[in-house]
Amino acid sequence: MLKVEGVNAHYDGVQALWGVSFEVKEGEIVALVGSNGAGKTTVLRAISRLLPVSKGSIELADRDLARAGSHDVVAAGVAHVPEARQLFPMMTVLENLELGAYLPEPRSRIKESLARVYDLFPILREREDQLAGTLSGGEQQMLAIGRGLMLRPRLLLLDEPSLGLAPLVVSFIFQTIRRVNTEGVTVLLVEQHVGHALALATTAYVLENGRIVLRGSAADLANNPHVKQAYLGL
Repeated sequence: MLKVEGVNAHYDGVQALWGVSFEVKEGEIVALVGSNGAGKTTVLRAISRLLPVSKGSIELADRDLARAGSHDVVAAGVAHVPEARQLFPMMTVLENLELGAYLPEPRSRIKESLARVYDLFPILREREDQLAGTLSGGEQQMLAIGRGLMLRPRLLLLDEPSLGLAPLVVSFIFQTIRRVNTEGVTVLLVEQHVGHALALATTAYVLENGRIVLRGSAADLANNPHVKQAYLGL
């Protein structure tokens, strides 16, 4: 489904990604893991065309998006749930969700999509008239994921969904990601908590200093000595 090949990207003239290549097959959960500052968020921003790509290709179903606009990426069925949620705090839960369905096809199925999101996150139905900025951190993360799902995406990009959340909430969020995947959404997960990510994913890549240094099945990487020592504390 998604093929990233030889991508370089820069922030303010400083190179942040160096020849990054990986693949996400349809139906997979792929984890991109690494320490803080490794370039994980930069990869997602490059895919979403929120950051220029100076070299390389980003193909979604054989269409090169590396020179496309961010609106073209969304129209192609890619939903990006950013780090730190980035909700509209002075808008209600329902209004935030409705914004996720602004394209014509998702808009035509908005009632169906709302029912699906409320089934995944029942607390959002209870809070639908509440301002997003007054929600707890866990509820805000549920809302951010729900807003992404309102697009009815083929590919869901998740950036640090466990950030700042209590362990029980993290467990629920990851269970829900698995459920969304089994219902037909391909997932690319960026996550600093490597143990959680490798337990959820089918395939994983380790990013260090803007370069992919390891790749393989999530199970194999969970048993890799370098990963154990550097990221799992074993």
